[in-house]
Amino acid sequence: MGDKNLMENILLLEKGVCDLFLHGTIESSTSSVHQAFSTALHDSLGMQDTIYDMMAEKGWYPAEQAEQKKIDSVRQKFSSQQAN
Repeated sequence: MGDKNLMENILLLEKGVCDLFLHGTIESSTSSVHQAFSTALHDSLGMQDTIYDMMAEKGWYPAEQAEQKKIDSVRQKFSSQQAN
């Protein structure tokens, strides 16, 4: 297994962990449990961000720059929906 494949797998696992911690935070029944899940979620999001940055730096997770025209179109669509 190459480094790129390994990093992709780690990133997918970390995203899954973030999802579990998010649901744990939302569904927690006490403030202490909520705080524990919330802290774990925050830490996991930081790890996910670090992994993403490492992959992007190596060109393994390319991101495309959105065209300004498309951004403006989406912004207009959602601002008109909020006005209604």
